[in-house]
Formats: sequence, C-alpha cells, structure tokens
Amino acid sequence: MPQITSGVIMQLTLLLSALPAQYLISRWTSGTAAQRHIATQSILDMWDSMRKSYLSTTAWVDWLNTWIPKLPSFGEEEEHYTLEEAFAIEMLMHDNEQGYFGVSKEVRSPRPAYVLHRVGQVIMETQNKMIGVIVGWDAGLRAPPEWTKRKKFSDSELERAKDTPHYRILFMGPDSSSILIGYIPQFNLKLFQGFEPDIPTLERYFSHFDGEKFVMEEWLQEIYPHD
Repeated sequence: MPQITSGVIMQLTLLLSALPAQYLISRWTSGTAAQRHIATQSILDMWDSMRKSYLSTTAWVDWLNTWIPKLPSFGEEEEHYTLEEAFAIEMLMHDNEQGYFGVSKEVRSPRPAYVLHRVGQVIMETQNKMIGVIVGWDAGLRAPPEWTKRKKFSDSELERAKDTPHYRILFMGPDSSSILIGYIPQFNLKLFQGFEPDIPTLERYFSHFDGEKFVMEEWLQEIYPHD
C-alpha cells in the first residue's frame, strides 16, 4: 500500500500537473506513437477525474485510498511503494527498452518444453481468481532490480523465480475501459478454456478468438512462432 503523506501528495500533484504527460511517456518508454498515446491518455483520464478537487488534501487521500485497493497484488507480497516508485514501475510495465516484463521483441525460438502456456490462451490467476489473456512470456524472470528487491523473496525463492517462466497478461482493470498488466510466474496460473474475456486493447495483439484461444496478429506471431 503506498505511503500517503502530504509530501507524496504534493509530489504527485507536481508530477501530473507541471510536466506534460507526453514527455514522461516518451522519456520512460519505447514503442510506437500509438502505444505512447494510449499510455498518455490513461494518465490524462486519471487526472481529469480528480482535477476538480486538487486543492483538497482530504479529497486526494480519499481518491487514492478508494482507487489503489482495487488493484490486486500479483505473486509474492510486496513491500510498500511510494507513489513515485509505483508510477515508474507502471511505466515500465507498459513498455521499456530493456525487455523487462515480457515486452522483448526477441524471437522465442526454440520454445522450451517447460513453458507450458502459449500466447493467446485464456488463463486464471490463481491467487486473485482473475481471468486474463497471455500476450507474452519469458522463459525465466526478466524484471528490473527495483521490482525484484520489493518482492519478499528468500534467496532460494529468487533463484526459483529466475528459472520459472513468467507471463505477460492483460486483465480487465477497475472499470470496463481500463486494463491491468500482470507479470506472473507459471505456478500461479491455470488454463481457463471455453471463455472469451472482453478486455480492452486485445485487438492490438490478436485478430480473433477461435473458440479456444486468441489468434495472434502477424507481428506477434513472428516473435512467438511456435505458440
């Protein structure tokens, strides 16, 4: 749970109001102009929903406390984030140049036999019972040190995570027009067949649902040729 203090609130206010969102997105992410626009718009929509009460500290705290608990905790329990740290991780989740969180454009070939799930499959995240769609995977953990340090891993758990397939998954967000992005180890997932979830942005990755899984667009199939 983020530490909500007057200093943090002021920093978030300055972050959202003093700097153009497009500048932040273009600096912290790679990807296409369309992807940066989508990330920017999500920030602007969030800002628009609370801008009328920005002078009221109480209103800010109320908004943050009602919004943040809606976000599930995936995987091991995390240490507290400041809002600035959470915002930075969110940007990396959307896109990054280091290939973290399953966004690498490296071709996944050959496909390891221990990677059990495939891009386009519908899965259930077993801790929160959320339904999502796989849009990418790494044969082992590929995340920034800032992220792994905030996981309460023992040394043995960290070694296990490094050798465990992790999947980039899109889930429905707190409302029907938003998404959550998860980066989840294989042992916290199970296949969920015969269901077509309605999740925003899936059309960027897939052409259609064939009754069992989503069929990848050509650009994604080139990255995962054996899925």
